Amino acid sequence: MSLGPVQIFGENAQQERAENARLSNIIGAIAVGDLVKSTLGPKGMDKILQSSSKGDMLVTNDGATILKSIALDNAAAKVLVNISKVQDDEVGDGTTSVCVLASEFLRQAEELINQKIHPQTIIDGFRLATTAAHEALRAAAVDNSQDRAAFRADLINIARTTLSSKVLSHDKEYFANLAVDAVLRLGGSTNLEHIQIIKKVGGRLTDSYLDEGFILDKKIGVNQPKRIENARILIANTPMDTDKIKVFGARLKVEATGQLAELERAEREKMRAKVEKIQAHGINCFVNRQLIYNWPEQLFADSGIMAIEHADFDGVERLALVTGGEIVSTFDHPELVKVGHCDLIEEIIIGEDRLIKFSGVAGSRACTVVLRAATTQLLDEAERSLHDALSVLSQTVREPRTVLGGGCAETLMSKAVDALAATTAGKRAIAVEAFAKGLRQMPTILADNAGFDSSDLVAKLRAAHYANQNNAGLDMDKGIVGDMRALGITESYKLKRQVLLSAAEAAEMVLRVDDIIRCAPRQRTGM
Repeated sequence: MSLGPVQIFGENAQQERAENARLSNIIGAIAVGDLVKSTLGPKGMDKILQSSSKGDMLVTNDGATILKSIALDNAAAKVLVNISKVQDDEVGDGTTSVCVLASEFLRQAEELINQKIHPQTIIDGFRLATTAAHEALRAAAVDNSQDRAAFRADLINIARTTLSSKVLSHDKEYFANLAVDAVLRLGGSTNLEHIQIIKKVGGRLTDSYLDEGFILDKKIGVNQPKRIENARILIANTPMDTDKIKVFGARLKVEATGQLAELERAEREKMRAKVEKIQAHGINCFVNRQLIYNWPEQLFADSGIMAIEHADFDGVERLALVTGGEIVSTFDHPELVKVGHCDLIEEIIIGEDRLIKFSGVAGSRACTVVLRAATTQLLDEAERSLHDALSVLSQTVREPRTVLGGGCAETLMSKAVDALAATTAGKRAIAVEAFAKGLRQMPTILADNAGFDSSDLVAKLRAAHYANQNNAGLDMDKGIVGDMRALGITESYKLKRQVLLSAAEAAEMVLRVDDIIRCAPRQRTGM
């Protein structure tokens, strides 16, 4: 007696097995790599992301921004999105590179699987190749941190290389110097909270500038001083609007208007007492997260205190950080409260907007980058580009080793991996060779995106490395093989290492899968 197929999963659940599952995963990952690879390199293209519901529009070539903005259903594609997010959090740049490299490794692995080589054999080969590539990268890394001038030159080269693939590429010299100056103020910290970025539409990109101190995008209260020297700043998150009667969910019955006036007078006196408690801190500037109504604002003006209302929460937090103060909500113990300090508070004008500038803040690391551009989309992309550069530079100050860009590092690693393949026995050698081929796809894509003959250029680049020209890379301006050190095309060692290791691990994870089980959607019960 023969039995039919046994159903062990719930109704509507789906299962893909063996070759089908593996193919589905690999194709999904390769599709994500193909989606973003046209944005790679100094000649990469941008993408427009448009929201169907709101109609919002975003123009970007940042890999992490593209991938986290689109909805994906493929599991392996989501793995690549996650590694781009990790790359963004860990280093700040290289998000496109890590996705493209992982997808190229999987493209090579797919060919080997079609040749009936087992995935575990491929994984073993990939692991050997990753170790060899990492060693080659580490051997090629240069550390100039002991020489201040050489290290600053390295940082400017890294910033220039990072920005060359962004919207700021035409003004990369200007913004590279701006980013390096901002990061060197941090004194080795990777906390970018000290660097504030303000975006103002109008002017050109080169009208952007770096300003020491902190700029708050708010206005000073009516009849209050517009300039204060030796400021003592109290930063608060407290309601200052109780001069209005607010008895929620209750009715108030009075017999005469005089009783209502008494109630209002009591409220006003209560607010006056609160303002006096604030004044008791010995301050001359009060910054509040919430609104300050007319009556307390008038009391502050009479006392010669500058009051700033409705400062956004990020602004308040950053102001507390850079002035050395703390955010308070009760005022009964002035002796326990830490107030902020700065040398000068004044009103400034950027474009047509009035803002408040805090100069000589206690946290000397603080600075503000004021970005100007013609459109909001350009401003947003300029901010993303600058943030990538600032992130990479701050990580490089912490881990000062650098390697060469322009496909030089990848070709150097592929040469080391090829040497390993020649001495590896068995089928693993084929996987090691495939890994080297995957690494060489990076300079190929760079050349393709620039419209050059990639086959010719990459062959020349590989030949140059085998002729011991270890600084050889692709000069994307002239379309030739050039000396990357002479051209100053430098990248962070930490960034390259993270790209290599994350891409290899992601490829390994996808290759290990041989079964995809999709659970049945949960049924709606009742209405």
